[in-house]
Amino acid sequence: MTTRPEETPDRLALPQVTLCAVTSVNVKATVRALEASLAQADFAACKLFTDAPLQPTHPGISVVPIPHIQSAAAYSDFLLSRLVDHVETSHCLVAQWDGHVIDAGRWRPEFLDYDYIGASWPQFDDGYDVGNGGFSLRSRRLMEACRVSQFLASHPEDIAIGRANRSWLEGRGMHFAPRALADLFATERAGKLETSFGYHGVWNMPQAVGMKAFWRIYRDLDDRGTVRHDWTSILKDVGQGPGGYGRMARLMFDHVKYKMGGWSAAMIGPAPQSRKA
Repeated sequence: MTTRPEETPDRLALPQVTLCAVTSVNVKATVRALEASLAQADFAACKLFTDAPLQPTHPGISVVPIPHIQSAAAYSDFLLSRLVDHVETSHCLVAQWDGHVIDAGRWRPEFLDYDYIGASWPQFDDGYDVGNGGFSLRSRRLMEACRVSQFLASHPEDIAIGRANRSWLEGRGMHFAPRALADLFATERAGKLETSFGYHGVWNMPQAVGMKAFWRIYRDLDDRGTVRHDWTSILKDVGQGPGGYGRMARLMFDHVKYKMGGWSAAMIGPAPQSRKA
């Protein structure tokens, strides 16, 4: 009898963690990101919060119907105020269409010692530099704290947690991972894809998933305007190898179309921050 992947004895088991994603755009790509994470580890549950009518083929993904997410700010509000209602485990791992687990073998048990951990922000040098919410591990108690009246909710939600309210959260006993550990947890603007547990950022995808896989994902996006950060770097990457010129032409056409308003400007997930908040 063939052994299913989830029955492999050395598979990473994370019964303390619920894997979650929230989106109204690029839903197919978000499902793929969840599937990529589920291929690496077993979670207590995996929940996709969306208004899209779909039934994922992966049996591990549960769809939780929600109203349409109208904007990035609405996404932040959902994560800060509503997501915790659906998390029964001690921790929640938040993923997005452009961020997921890379290698379960890089998981460290000490990740669960912290209330918040995400890829570090190298643009900040004041110690409040952890971290990105697009692929982040957060405790349920921190999520509950984000709903009390003293927490100053704002957008983007990861800046609200990791910077604007960090000192207040730490005063309530919350622990943020140190930067060095955050870089081992995830790569975004810092860290290395070769050594991190997961990643976030479309500009990292060609290397993280491979060019062929990235291009399939890109062609299936319903909002290609989300591929706008580090666009020139992505353009260079897609130009590599057979068919590169065709991919570059397609990317440039879509970029111009986005600039002219042909793609939705609403993006689930904030733009990378370039200044202190």
